Amino acid sequence: MAKEFLYRGKTIQDIQKMDLDEFAKLVPSRERRKMKRGFTEMEKKLLESVRKDEKEIKTQCRDMIVLPQMVGKTIKVHSGKEWVMLIIAPEMLAHRLGEFALTRRQVRHSAPGIGATRSSASLSVR
Repeated sequence: MAKEFLYRGKTIQDIQKMDLDEFAKLVPSRERRKMKRGFTEMEKKLLESVRKDEKEIKTQCRDMIVLPQMVGKTIKVHSGKEWVMLIIAPEMLAHRLGEFALTRRQVRHSAPGIGATRSSASLSVR
């Protein structure tokens, strides 16, 4: 049996029934202040496309807070180079979209290239 997800003691069904003001009381202070100030025009367009249940939702609003209406939707977030597809899970509530679309990759170094060091001059080119 799968464990039921709770956010601050509330089930996801209870949270989805709340309006934004009630949900804002549950989230941390930084997100609560952003919600109290209001959303930007781009964020409002994103919310409209989520409410309309559009098939492909693309956004560059990396600072948008994950709201209960978004749970279960697929949103493509721009990482600066490509679109990262996110399936919004209940565990993502009150986080920012940009936290899940990483902009930097892990650097993997291998052997130094030709001309990188003095010792590489003695290596054969083949």
